Amino acid sequence: MMNEYLLFLDESGTSSLKNIDPYFPVLVLTGLLISKENYVVLEDKVNRLKRKYFSEKQVVFHRRDMRKYERGFEIFFNESIKRRFYSDLNNILSEVDFELISSAIDKKKYLATYGKLTNDPYQIALTFVLEQAIVATDNKNTIIQSYIESRGKKEDKIVQAQYDKIIHRGSHDISATRFSSRFSSSLNLRKKSDMEIGIEIADLCAYPIARFVLNNNEPNPAFDVIRHKMASNNIGNVIGFGIKLFPN
Repeated sequence: MMNEYLLFLDESGTSSLKNIDPYFPVLVLTGLLISKENYVVLEDKVNRLKRKYFSEKQVVFHRRDMRKYERGFEIFFNESIKRRFYSDLNNILSEVDFELISSAIDKKKYLATYGKLTNDPYQIALTFVLEQAIVATDNKNTIIQSYIESRGKKEDKIVQAQYDKIIHRGSHDISATRFSSRFSSSLNLRKKSDMEIGIEIADLCAYPIARFVLNNNEPNPAFDVIRHKMASNNIGNVIGFGIKLFPN
């Protein structure tokens, strides 16, 4: 019997190689990999959290809105409510069993190394995350369903084409046969209004991972909460394990 896993993808930063932001010169694509059974638990806990703080109001957990206190998160102007909310959220992220896999593209170094006519950084990041998902589910008799946020018809076609190319042609390190036997051939696209909990949580995790990649010496309490969800070596280093840097 096949075990079904779900992979929810979201990014922090853009894939554009034009006008690279000197303060945020990275594209970080993060995948939340979770068994279908554990996803039911995650959905239930997050929906309970939403009802506790937002009643019947439909809110989407989106890092930017939460940082800006917008789109329902105006309640965070009350510091006490904000602290309690994040304490509850952090407990959920700690308790539910899932794995985070991430790929970070240093766009300045990428452009300097490969030039302007190179591949889209998003395609590279997506390849690395899908490769990591295969390694993470080896020996589990698994099929993986992939989900990503819809960003418009043109963008969705590009992402779908990239996904199809990886699954059906393989990568430098993993064969097409191995990809196609592990991943569902369809990429599930979801709008924000669909309120797909997995994509929402992947979004919340992507930004602190990006901040860690940019400067792992600065305080980053949001990353500290999720660090144990990432693969690491025997002394706890996640770079090169849970987080793939490119170029390195």
